[in-house]
Amino acid sequence: VQLQASGGGLVQAGGSLRLSCAVSGHTFSKYDTGWFRRAPGKEREFVAFISWIGDNTYYADSVKGRFTISRDNAKNTVYPQMNSLKPEDPAVYYCAADTSGVGGRIDYVGRYDSWGQGTQVTVSS
Repeated sequence: VQLQASGGGLVQAGGSLRLSCAVSGHTFSKYDTGWFRRAPGKEREFVAFISWIGDNTYYADSVKGRFTISRDNAKNTVYPQMNSLKPEDPAVYYCAADTSGVGGRIDYVGRYDSWGQGTQVTVSS
C-alpha cells in the first residue's frame, strides 16, 4: 500500500488549501484514514479522521470548524479541506491508513500502519 499526499503550498492567513491523499497498491475503500501534522520542533499531532465508509469524522480541537475531511473511495482518495488557515497551522501534513484494521484511538499514531510522505503547508501572515 502506498499513500501519496499532495496539495500543500503557500497560502496567506485566512486562506484555504485542499490536500489530497491518493492510495495505490490495494483497495482503499476499507481503510480508516487519519491526517496528522508535524511542525518544526514539535511532535506529530492528530488533525482529522474519516472512517472507511465516510460516515464518521473527527477533528482536533485546533482545527474544528475550519477543516473538513471527505473521501471518494471510487478514486481511492481522501481530501482534507483546510479553510481559515492560521499562522499556527504550518507543518508537514501526513495521511495515514489503518490497513490492518487494528482500530483503537483515532488520534494515536500507532493505530496507522501505512503513511504517506507528507506535504508542506506554509501560511504567511
